[in-house]
Amino acid sequence: MSAIVGIRDLLVRRDGKVVLQIEALTVERGQVTALVGPNAAGKTTLLLVLARLLKPERGDIWFDGKPVGSQGEVAYRRRIGLVMQDALLLDRSVFDNVSLGLRFRHLPKHEIHRRVDEWLSRLRIEHLRERPALKLSGGEAQRVALARAFVLEPELLLLDEPFRSLDEATRRDLLKDLKDLLPQGPTSTIFSSHTAEDLHELAQAEIVLRGGRLGF
Repeated sequence: MSAIVGIRDLLVRRDGKVVLQIEALTVERGQVTALVGPNAAGKTTLLLVLARLLKPERGDIWFDGKPVGSQGEVAYRRRIGLVMQDALLLDRSVFDNVSLGLRFRHLPKHEIHRRVDEWLSRLRIEHLRERPALKLSGGEAQRVALARAFVLEPELLLLDEPFRSLDEATRRDLLKDLKDLLPQGPTSTIFSSHTAEDLHELAQAEIVLRGGRLGF
């Protein structure tokens, strides 16, 4: 098994304070990796750095064996998917939200419809296809956000506390579906969590952060 992500000598400051400091880290290709730790451990910061939404003060990051900076921002971002704690949906239909990234990539209309319908079905939200996204429940909105990421067929999927704002019944339902979906296909996944149950249900490997540093 080879590494999909490699990190060396990473330092991130926010408001002048060191919030993340990692000497060396690798994430294996094809695995579901849990990023665990208490609040303010640096989990979201690391995901934002990997998504190129937060620039580190220093450090080297490799993706698929090449420095991230050598691949071009647009090309790199097209290889990853990111789902934040809040779904961040547009005031449009569920179909429009899920298809947005595919339309930006100028895929043929028939391919857009095929992919969107496939992921709406796999996430069991096909009945919401024409529903206004801003009128969804929290669990429904999170499934739409996940479909919007999955439909792009990313090589690396980053999930920031995907269950945090959900009630227990909704959380268990989504956890069960992701347990079936995440190991399938070539996508590698890193998801952050502070809940042991998420780790035991989904993860094949784990990264522990405490105070912005790797812990054990």
